Amino acid sequence: MSDTPFGFGLPPEEPEDGDEGKKDPQSGGGQGPANPFGFGGLPGAGGFGAPGADNPLAAMFGSLNPNDLGAAFQQLGQMLSYEGGPVNWDMAQQIARQTVAQGTSDGVKDSSVGPSDRTAVQEAVRLADLWLDDATSLPSGAASAVAWSRAEWVEATLPAWKELVDPVAERVGAAMGDVLPEEMQAMAGPLIGMMRSMGGAMFGSQIGQAVGVLAGEVVGSTDIGLPLGPAGRAALLPVNIEAFGKDLGVGKDEVRLYLALREAAHQRLFAHVPWLRSHLFGAVEGYARGIKVDTAKLEDVVGQFDPQNPEQLQDALQQGMFQPEDTPAQKAALARLETALALVEGWVDAVVHAAAKPRLSSADALRETLRRRRATGGPAEQTFATLIGLELRPRRLRDASRLWASLTDARGVDGRDALWAHPDMLPTASDLDDPDGFVHREQMDFSELDKMLGEAASGGGLGDGPNLKKDADADGPTDGNDSGGDDTK
Repeated sequence: MSDTPFGFGLPPEEPEDGDEGKKDPQSGGGQGPANPFGFGGLPGAGGFGAPGADNPLAAMFGSLNPNDLGAAFQQLGQMLSYEGGPVNWDMAQQIARQTVAQGTSDGVKDSSVGPSDRTAVQEAVRLADLWLDDATSLPSGAASAVAWSRAEWVEATLPAWKELVDPVAERVGAAMGDVLPEEMQAMAGPLIGMMRSMGGAMFGSQIGQAVGVLAGEVVGSTDIGLPLGPAGRAALLPVNIEAFGKDLGVGKDEVRLYLALREAAHQRLFAHVPWLRSHLFGAVEGYARGIKVDTAKLEDVVGQFDPQNPEQLQDALQQGMFQPEDTPAQKAALARLETALALVEGWVDAVVHAAAKPRLSSADALRETLRRRRATGGPAEQTFATLIGLELRPRRLRDASRLWASLTDARGVDGRDALWAHPDMLPTASDLDDPDGFVHREQMDFSELDKMLGEAASGGGLGDGPNLKKDADADGPTDGNDSGGDDTK
């Protein structure tokens, strides 16, 4: 595919020095999210009074010169003939790169990472790993440390976004074929196929925009609590780190080091808890299975669909066509996901604070800044919430951090980290309401179990072990997927 998303506007040029775009206001390129498809000359986008309005082709394609029309029609044909999965990821990649090239709203442009920044990131991650050795029993999980530009972040994380978004987009694609009566579906086959192709394109466009905007906000590969980058590769984005620390009143080196601690801590957790990644992504997929499409809204879109105005589908996606089912199973799926995200972020928060507090004067301020950043989210996270009906945000980060800190005091670093051995050993949503109760209850059960095992080894037998098992089942959580408690505080 060419570099012109949808063929209706020229993309910004990408100079050799990074992805800093140069926007020609007359070219139709560089439209922001308000006009991602680059339609020019249509009513509402310059009106028919714009130059070339007497020519319907000029009205549709705006100020494209004749040499660009061939590419425009080719892109339109590729969009309508797309037969891949539920999301046109080629288009998502192009839109994300175009969004990155335009820069962020504060005027900060992307740029290639220079040797000095690469060295600084590598040294920061190396020092962070040394500090973390005292704060966690999990060994280093970063085989390498890299400094990415925003464009490199997009390329490296797209496979993970595909895994996250496809299950939800699949529901929408299936719904597009179900909105027509069964007896009409055979006759409307070509229309359904075109609708699905357009849906894949529109989803690709929206996801691409969201990923592109998020690339201007993130400072590493694990900002949202999920491992988005390649395994074992700690990554930081120097241009975003500089923007993040601009008004904090903290030295650049200290900000970089604190963020390196967070990235390296995430890497340790995901590298040495082998079930964690599939657990998180599986929770997202389980949540997606409980999403229902607003077929009434979709039927309305299909009934009024105008092939010359594909922005209708984009608007429908922006408004959100689906919502979670209000069922016990769906509530449990949401609780599992939000609790898992909170536990991951809470562990990282507690471990990083333990490592940074004795060494960095600004540790407390940086900790609070990151907590608020994760709690509020940015525009890209809000876009994903609209698209997939889900906010990838640890609502109970502070509760989880307090629980991990209490576990450290009660059991030490090794005892705390041992809970990651299996998902059934982790605290549940209800345990976040009473962290001290979880810590002391579990400690008592483990102590009794050690006593019993010691007696058995000396020939005393297990005695009333079954009764202990029964008591443990009654008093303590045995299922890491327990959805008890209110997990949406």
